[in-house]
Amino acid sequence: MAEHKDGAFDTLKNSKVVAVVGFSEKQERPAYYVTERVVKKGLHKVYLVNPKLVGQEFFGTKVYSSLEEIPEAIDIVNVYRNPAHVEPIVQDALKVNAKTVWLQPGAENYEVIEKYKDKIHFVYEACIGVEAGYL
Repeated sequence: MAEHKDGAFDTLKNSKVVAVVGFSEKQERPAYYVTERVVKKGLHKVYLVNPKLVGQEFFGTKVYSSLEEIPEAIDIVNVYRNPAHVEPIVQDALKVNAKTVWLQPGAENYEVIEKYKDKIHFVYEACIGVEAGYL
């Protein structure tokens, strides 16, 4: 179920709800400007997850502290975190029955992908913002 960049477009095209874990309020960071690009496309319901920013709003949506707080089924958990912090996010994605964990460039943790590839679908080595540009 682990998927290199080749299937990234179809995964995004067939998804409706994206949860962004590690969203940043800093406009120069990919976690901000790539998320903004996906939001502006208007094809997905985007939820922002960052415990440090709870209570704030960006792009007209409030920030949640965890995946478990998101009030609907999640298709893609889009991860902007250091690879050392990826495993607990994958475990949370499994708890909420998310369909895909998308590890943004720089967030890839190949040991975690290998460990969980039979439990959840992964996309990695692909930027969700680039793929959104093709939609």
